[in-house]
Amino acid sequence: MPFITNTKAKEQVDIFYEDYGNGQPVILIHGWPLSRKSWEQQVWKIVEEGYRCISYDRRGFGTSSSPWDDYDYSALASDLNAIIEELELKDAIIVGFSMGGGEVVRYLTEYGPSRIAKAALISSIIPLVKKKSDNPDGVPEDALEGIIDALQKDRVGFLKEFSKGFYNFDENEGERISQAQLDYDFTIASFASPRATIQTALAWMHTDFRPELENVTVPTLIVHGDADATVPIETSAKQAHDGIKYSTLEVIKGAPHGLNVTHPDELNEILISFLKK
Repeated sequence: MPFITNTKAKEQVDIFYEDYGNGQPVILIHGWPLSRKSWEQQVWKIVEEGYRCISYDRRGFGTSSSPWDDYDYSALASDLNAIIEELELKDAIIVGFSMGGGEVVRYLTEYGPSRIAKAALISSIIPLVKKKSDNPDGVPEDALEGIIDALQKDRVGFLKEFSKGFYNFDENEGERISQAQLDYDFTIASFASPRATIQTALAWMHTDFRPELENVTVPTLIVHGDADATVPIETSAKQAHDGIKYSTLEVIKGAPHGLNVTHPDELNEILISFLKK
């Protein structure tokens, strides 16, 4: 199985990745609390359209190793950098879903755009999740603390219910999402490192990327659903679009947070069009 070792990490980390196709490289960064497997409906399309598609498991998730510490965004971006350097990638397109948008922005902040041609933020948490005086529509602190408390007391119980909101399950059951998909997601999420699940949640909850948006200087696609109840569009995509100079915002009507699963055709059409521009 292919692993890339981040030897520059404080504690050695082995990152599992899959690498298919040829052509310009497209790197897919998954959301919380899943793995590279969440990109199932995008990988085949990207490869079919003539690109090289690389997806990987964030440290602590999927098949990658699980250090005890170092789950802040700088550590996570260093894993992305290790993949880019080890595979000697150039002219790459980095695509971050939900939490994965943070790796995109932090990578460009700390490593620059010399190896990156474009970026995409899909249902991304960028730029800030938490409610503050200057971010009044963010998630209140007590709600975020409630998530951490639930993860500490009954992690698998919380995860069992979490993906229902991810997909607006009550509205989309049978048409856009199946119970089997929820069960699949639960299996993936429940086998992630408990420590990593909590530590990465703290990272996406509390990291303020607003000062870093100016570092995103490559053409950037932002895709969000206007029915996203997990990461509302007003606090994320619209602010990101305002703060990223060379960005394009595409809104998928009626789409929830997990639009990569519920609206794959719509997302794929938008994403492939962006890759080809």
